[in-house]
Amino acid sequence: MRAITLVTLLSLLPALSYAQEKQVINNPGTALGLPLSSAVKVGNLLFLSGQIGSKPGTRGPVEGGTEAEVRQAMENIKSTLENAGSSMERVAKCTVFLADMADFAVMNQVYSSFFPKDPPARSTVAVKGLALGAHVEIECIAVAGK
Repeated sequence: MRAITLVTLLSLLPALSYAQEKQVINNPGTALGLPLSSAVKVGNLLFLSGQIGSKPGTRGPVEGGTEAEVRQAMENIKSTLENAGSSMERVAKCTVFLADMADFAVMNQVYSSFFPKDPPARSTVAVKGLALGAHVEIECIAVAGK
């Protein structure tokens, strides 16, 4: 009996691993050759790469300081989620990286406007520096689907 159960379980492993394979999702216009993906889907979860406040197709933060960068980063996240077939309402967790914790209030004000109801879990940390001189970077985990 144990041998049959073990054989049955082992026969299910390929199906289970197939269901959990990762699917790489890149936004239209994403520069190929960079060592990252816009998002990766595993099962019903979407793992988004960190977004700085740069307009798609450009390589630096938008002008206007932290407030403008947070708004653009959140728009980038929204666009990535929509491209992956999900939405802001399905975000479960965000991590916010700030170059200066003095920008927390400004970040929080803009960030909260994107989650007016039932905001996701969140961590906010100060870091020594961010890519391309950005003031903020935000990464998210979301549930796939609308």
